[in-house]
Amino acid sequence: MTDVSPAAVSPAAHEVDFHFDPMCPFAYQTSVWIREVRRQNNLQINWKFFSLEEVNLREDQKHPWEREWSYGWSLMRIGAWLRRQDPALLDAWYERIGRELHINGGQPHNPEVARRLLAEIGAPESALDDALADPTTHDDVHREHQRVIDSGGFGVPTLFFGEQVLFGPVLIDPPSGADALRLWDLTTGWLQFPHVFELQRPKSPDDQKQIRHTLEPYLAGRDWISINRGKEIKFEEQG
Repeated sequence: MTDVSPAAVSPAAHEVDFHFDPMCPFAYQTSVWIREVRRQNNLQINWKFFSLEEVNLREDQKHPWEREWSYGWSLMRIGAWLRRQDPALLDAWYERIGRELHINGGQPHNPEVARRLLAEIGAPESALDDALADPTTHDDVHREHQRVIDSGGFGVPTLFFGEQVLFGPVLIDPPSGADALRLWDLTTGWLQFPHVFELQRPKSPDDQKQIRHTLEPYLAGRDWISINRGKEIKFEEQG
């Protein structure tokens, strides 16, 4: 085995590519935490896409880019269009649609709700229609989704630090203040050990109850089937 020096492989953790699917409740919780990290240390977060709809596609389903409207994929196409106008709009878009689904139990994946939320963040009035009329927004989402797949990834949140890739941390109660920075230090500490691949905490029955409690708004807002198979929740649209 190659002897890798920790100092040689650990980049300055001042910038991260954060891949998300807006429908994923765990990616949302992690995004709350990483925004808190950014608030305190000026971390640069580059929001990137990943599609649970595509990675968990059934054989009898169309690919998300083959559908007129496709839940998370369409919301990410809108996000891709917004990012071209101003990355801050994508930042605001993910925060707002995430809060709508995962905190309020709403349905940002309903096109009319999406229009309302776009207006709330000050996006151009034509944003939804222009994003869906532009086939290259499919390309943006697909390219960033494939980046995760090509790295060996399978879900979100997936974090890229240069050439190094981490899945997680998977959270249900995002820490704030000094605790948020402490978790950031622990997370980026993994970059010093590129051959450490997995550390996982078993979930007790009480843990499962707490997870379900945290996911209650999301469970109320979804109108698709979610199947929990091991490490990830799988999203399957109806139809």
